[in-house]
Amino acid sequence: MRISSSTISLSNLTLKYTPPIAGPTPDPNQTSHRPPESDRRKLNKGSSQLIRWSRARAIRSGVKLDRPVQRTLLQNTEVVDRRSGDSQSSTASPLYSSEEEDGCVAWMEESTAAGAKHIYMVSDGTGWTAEHSVNAALGQFEHCLVDRGCPVSTHLFSGIDDVERLMEVIKQAAREGAMLIYTLADENMAASARHACKRWGVPSTDLLSPITEAIALHLGVSPSGLPRGAPGRKFPLTEDYFKRIDAIEFTIKQDDGALPQNLHKADIVLAGVSRTGKTPLSIYLAQKGFKVANVPIVMGVPLPNTLFKIDQEKIFALTINSVVLQTIRRARAKTLGFTDQVRTNYSEMDHVREELDFACKIFAQNPTWPVIEVTGKAIEETAVTVLRLYQDRKTRCSMPRISKRY
Repeated sequence: MRISSSTISLSNLTLKYTPPIAGPTPDPNQTSHRPPESDRRKLNKGSSQLIRWSRARAIRSGVKLDRPVQRTLLQNTEVVDRRSGDSQSSTASPLYSSEEEDGCVAWMEESTAAGAKHIYMVSDGTGWTAEHSVNAALGQFEHCLVDRGCPVSTHLFSGIDDVERLMEVIKQAAREGAMLIYTLADENMAASARHACKRWGVPSTDLLSPITEAIALHLGVSPSGLPRGAPGRKFPLTEDYFKRIDAIEFTIKQDDGALPQNLHKADIVLAGVSRTGKTPLSIYLAQKGFKVANVPIVMGVPLPNTLFKIDQEKIFALTINSVVLQTIRRARAKTLGFTDQVRTNYSEMDHVREELDFACKIFAQNPTWPVIEVTGKAIEETAVTVLRLYQDRKTRCSMPRISKRY
């Protein structure tokens, strides 16, 4: 494939790139395809933002940036393997042929130059642990990813229960220059993953083994090493399982103020205006085994009398910022087919503020209801607050201050 000549302009600096013509392999000592050393020094002296812009323009123009790090990493890994005297050396039982390794390095360089960062998550079970751990860790790099314009793509490989499939995934990760995060209960599988990642230069992290070893040392018992679904493991239908099923069924029937006569059967009752996340929060809590009912607060519609007759410590109030609530309601009105010609107070700012003020008056009249601010919070974060207060009240410890917002 030929790449047309490209010119990259940066302030007073102009770099011209002329790709090599298809034919014999050029001499690696030739540097005509690279910018002059003086220009490169000038470029390095620029700000980080200008450098990022320059690199982005170069990539879009078809310039393949030099990425010697991956090749060096593979070479260093081979040296380590030879020094360690591993029986599975590259000469005895190569997992990559020389041509495959060259192709792997070229693919990694091209993928890295494109700016995409890949994270592979491998698990012998559902992959829930690896997926949630990676998402939690990525939350610490949002500012960096946005500022540098570096997208991150995650790929989950669940049910990897044999070495052959594991090697295929790691080989693909090496080709794409991906990072590998794995949770493998079988010690041999985990050791194979470590060896292959070290061999092919794939950065990797084992999430499960360090925790399992620490618990085994603390308990003085060896782990079974059996993944979920293995023939040696049994998962009987316990009482907790049926409790979760009953909680989900109850919560669905009690959604949006339905069947108020059953509020006394609920473990948790959520109250708040429309679009404060009552339903998704209820379903999330139900999956943890709690029977949840939610009651909407609407101006002109009286709250059910049973809401004030049940145990008031079961009730949790939800509130949200008016601007955020208006944005959510506008999106909701659009999905319902409301247009500008159809006049509705549902998403008008004056109406939104009136509803929130109306709800605040009800919350003030019932000071035992903790008021939880859900603005900018994920469902999981709000659920943590609700469950913490629920457990504190149930065990009569660390009672929250009345009228405090969470």
